Order: sequence, then structure tokens, then C-alpha cells
Amino acid sequence: MRLSTRGRYAVMAMVDLAKHAAGRPVPLAEIAERQEISLSYLEQLFAKLRHGGLVTSVRGPGGGYKLAFSAGKMRISDVILAVDEPIRATRCRPGTPAGCRGDKSRCLTHELWEELGNQIHRYLSSVSLADIVERRPLGASKGGRRDGAAALAAQ
Repeated sequence: MRLSTRGRYAVMAMVDLAKHAAGRPVPLAEIAERQEISLSYLEQLFAKLRHGGLVTSVRGPGGGYKLAFSAGKMRISDVILAVDEPIRATRCRPGTPAGCRGDKSRCLTHELWEELGNQIHRYLSSVSLADIVERRPLGASKGGRRDGAAALAAQ
């Protein structure tokens, strides 16, 4: 599964907003400069984020964007879904019994990839913007990687 630029940039921008807001609206130009993201692209993303109820906009001098609710309550999955980024690992269309193969059947590994997508969604739903801003540990992989052979040897 690959997360598109849209999803990655939306998360980067929202974490930046959470980090730099301090109760004031943050202009998109500031986020664009800090995160090295095109301003016009950010405008498109923030239109979707505003429509999804994750940010509010303030017009005029000193205007910009604010989080619609606290960073601790906003999940990474909320951000990704708000910009129409599906969180799935299969090629099949969600909610339909038809598979992605030419005869509309599902491949032998469909359940494997579907569960991987479910696990990714669960993980992203467990991480808040505040977790990222405050650099809290985000899972067991942070302590070090164990490959399959090392895991088997440890048993």
C-alpha cells in the first residue's frame, strides 16, 4: 500500500498547524514555507480539511487556519480520510463483493491485504496530532527492527 502525496502532505500540514497555532490562526504561506509544500496545493488540501470539519478559517489581516478541535482529539486517520485518501491495501472497490480480477473474483490473497488495510487504519486511528507534535512513542517498531529470522531465533 502506498500513501499518496495528498495524504502525506495533509498530515504534515496538520501537524505543523497543531505545533504552531498557539491559539492564533496560522497562514497557509507559513506552513507552505516550513514544510516545503506548494501554497496552491495546500489551499486545495485545506479546502477539503475545512469541508471535513477538521479546520476553521479566519479571514482578513492576521487570518489563517485553526484546528477545529484539540490536537489530542484529532486522529491521523481523520486527516487522511478528509482529503479523500483511502486507507486500504487491496485493489478491490470497498463495499462490493466483486474482486479486482478480470472475472470479478477475488484473488487468493485478498483477505491478507484487506486485513493489512484494517491494521493500518487501526494504527492511524490510534495516533493523534498531539502524539506527533509531542514526539510520543508511536509503537513497538520505534525501539528497533526485528526481522523474521531474528524473531524465530529468539523463540
